[in-house]
Amino acid sequence: MKMNRGHFASILSKKAYATFDGKGSLKSLPGLCIELLSEQQKAWLNLREGCESLENVRERALSCRGFSVRLQHNPGRIKNSLADVGVKIGNERRCFLCIDHLPEVQKGILYRGKYLILCNPRPVFSSHFTLPHSDHRRQSIAEHIDIFLQIMTDFGSGFTVLYNGPRCGASAPDHLHFQAVPSGQMPIEKEIHEGTRSTLVLQIDGVLLYRARNLSREVIILEGGDPVIVGVIFNRFLDALKKVHHLDEEPMLNVAGLHGEGRWRLVIFLRRKHRPDAFFREGDARVLVSPGVIDMGGVLIVPLERDFDRLDAASVEGIYSEVSLEGKVVERAIDAMK
Repeated sequence: MKMNRGHFASILSKKAYATFDGKGSLKSLPGLCIELLSEQQKAWLNLREGCESLENVRERALSCRGFSVRLQHNPGRIKNSLADVGVKIGNERRCFLCIDHLPEVQKGILYRGKYLILCNPRPVFSSHFTLPHSDHRRQSIAEHIDIFLQIMTDFGSGFTVLYNGPRCGASAPDHLHFQAVPSGQMPIEKEIHEGTRSTLVLQIDGVLLYRARNLSREVIILEGGDPVIVGVIFNRFLDALKKVHHLDEEPMLNVAGLHGEGRWRLVIFLRRKHRPDAFFREGDARVLVSPGVIDMGGVLIVPLERDFDRLDAASVEGIYSEVSLEGKVVERAIDAMK
């Protein structure tokens, strides 16, 4: 659903803190975003409280078999963990990412004429931004991979750009959006660079396709020096997944984008389900974890204290294994690309 241009322009004049079009901008995109965060914390109570709550967030490191995970007890994220992401619900609810539904005090950065960069009022990290499209359109990565890679370029090496698929982590699956968070926060960002962690399985047009090992979850890494070609190979991989799954819709996945030293890296978490069975149990047997891209990256958000205290390495390994795509399916998709 596209917004009337006049209506959009009218609202935007009130909502735009700054504009970034990449054409001779005097300030870098990260610099503008940090300025926006500072100003919004002064003016927007909900954001200020959300950022201040991070000071009291408890974290606990787990040493799993071959990898590490950081549990984060973050009660402020409970709405995200409990979000009903069904298509019917999405069609009926008031979309909180549509520009005319934003809180009156909320402002953002108009990015390349199509996205509004907003401060996340329920942050996981100290600088946590959401980038919704100006139009209300369904979450989808294939036709928007070029802008995803452009966002990675504009944010630079200091930020990681994130995508949650509509069926595995997006709290607003009906509205296209990305996220940007400080780089280096998720354990996966370090782990993929470990010498024996990743195996090169394919090389196409200068783009390297690696398969990560010993993470209790299926992770594919695409890396190349030309973002256009990286985007082409990414979509080719998605087409292969759709073929082996016999799907018409987007395969279940989460993506973390890392850019630096002239290289673009897409870390792809392949999924078979959104939430583990424990999420749907009754009473004390329920474990309230709802993995999105940040969780799959090794920072597992746990809104309830009882879950934070009782989760151990074995249970986290089990959650990852349960929600990740089977290895044999991944192998078939890679073979379909050859």
